[in-house]
Amino acid sequence: MNTNILLELLENNARLTTQDLADILHEDEALIKSEIQQLEKEKIICGYHTVINYNKALKNEKVMAFIEVDCTPQRHKGYDKTAMKIANYPEIDTMYLLSGDCDFLCLVQGKTMFEVARFVSDKIACVEDVRATKTLFVLKQYKQNGIVMKDEEDVESTRLVVTP
Repeated sequence: MNTNILLELLENNARLTTQDLADILHEDEALIKSEIQQLEKEKIICGYHTVINYNKALKNEKVMAFIEVDCTPQRHKGYDKTAMKIANYPEIDTMYLLSGDCDFLCLVQGKTMFEVARFVSDKIACVEDVRATKTLFVLKQYKQNGIVMKDEEDVESTRLVVTP
């Protein structure tokens, strides 16, 4: 069985049943179940997620922000110790080490802008070796995990205006 194809299928649609996957891959369902269990055990499959269009679902009841974090790397340890301190906060949804103008980029979610700002100033900014932070609040989400977030308002606004 081609594990990479199995992973790609699950990444694109985690709702596929093991029978669906077996049919697509022309394999036995028991083999598919066993392979998925092994991939979960090895932490290759780390979770299953649903993509939600919060623009429609919650009507601004959720605030997302990207936090750029600059820090000083530690001798013989680099960025890992600082990264783990920050990543362990439950408010941090996603975190990356980057090249460029900042060291880390974190996605944070909260109920209000104040809540997110308070988290940044009281928690992230106080972590040892953090030199600076920059908060970028998300105003509207257009695409997530390869899925375009469209609704009727968006479709109407993308039509070309025809003038005589």
